[in-house]
Amino acid sequence: MRARPNGLLLIPAAALVVHQARYSLAYGGRASTELATQGHAYLHSVVPWTVLALGIGASMFLRRVARTAQTGSSGTFTRQSAAALWAMTTAALIVIYVLQETLEALRVSGHPAGAAGVFGHGGWWAIPVAAVVALGVVALLRLGGIVLRLASRLATSRARGRSLSMRLPRSIALLAPAPLALARAGRAPPA
Repeated sequence: MRARPNGLLLIPAAALVVHQARYSLAYGGRASTELATQGHAYLHSVVPWTVLALGIGASMFLRRVARTAQTGSSGTFTRQSAAALWAMTTAALIVIYVLQETLEALRVSGHPAGAAGVFGHGGWWAIPVAAVVALGVVALLRLGGIVLRLASRLATSRARGRSLSMRLPRSIALLAPAPLALARAGRAPPA
């Protein structure tokens, strides 16, 4: 079974969380007003697609768990350490944030341009938020690996139990045989 990049379906939601949390930390109670002023109203149309990506990822994961519980084969896992995976996810979330803010500066009126549009007005909050959100993504991926390993063990223990159990017939019918069919018929033969 080849590895599937199901974890990538967590990234759109993680990027949205980074973006929204950055504004919440920078502006507090005025975050929604600042988002609207700076042209971020389009993000409301992104939320359903993000939820769809999460739903697809969750259903793919549940199918993989069910298949693993049946076959005992969980497939391959990443060879990356948790720290390396966290660093890559953090970097990816920061890059996504920078690209998103840069595109917004180019396309949306009211959005600050240049480095001020990316890291100004509290934009630097995106860096620690990305690190925390990446930690959550890695924790979810590791938890998924644990669930898959448990499902694999469950399948192998069930298979061992099946091979040790004795098969019994579903029903036993006791029929009284005809007396002449027995070796001794119940009376002697005629003389």
